[in-house]
Amino acid sequence: MRLNHLILLPLLALAACVPSKPEPVPQPRPQPVAPPVVVAPPPVRPAGDWIDWPIEPGTWVYRTDARGSLALFGPAGANATVTLRCDKGRGRIFLSVSGTARTGPMLVRTSSAMKSLPASQASTEPPYVASELVPGETILDAIAYSRGRFAIEVNGIRPMAIPNWAEIGRVIEDCRN
Repeated sequence: MRLNHLILLPLLALAACVPSKPEPVPQPRPQPVAPPVVVAPPPVRPAGDWIDWPIEPGTWVYRTDARGSLALFGPAGANATVTLRCDKGRGRIFLSVSGTARTGPMLVRTSSAMKSLPASQASTEPPYVASELVPGETILDAIAYSRGRFAIEVNGIRPMAIPNWAEIGRVIEDCRN
């Protein structure tokens, strides 16, 4: 029996030298993937001279409120594409275009004049870029009497040709009286 023990001892010593199973190496945590940054393509300028651009779809609507009068242009049932507002209390007319743009000029083209107006982001919900004018500004008359249309260009917003209807003249005259 002693002999069995002598044989088992080296086997037990040998078994003690065998390394145990290695612990699993923790897998690195996957880094969160940031969503891709989507950059809107720059607005495409219509081909040709502004007078040949297609006119934006929509109609003009005239309204009055506590601040004064306003003319809204755009498709029915949607936010206005262009707004002309008379703020009687401030003695100013605001020309606004739907969209988001960097601060910069608003270029207004009519059949008789072209003027670059300072413009800035006026609101974000819904987004509008606006320019503030005094009621006697001559570009307002040029817009009201332009032959069938006028154009508005703002950096970062698609240039557009807008029909000029009587609502524009009404807002201008409301602010001058």
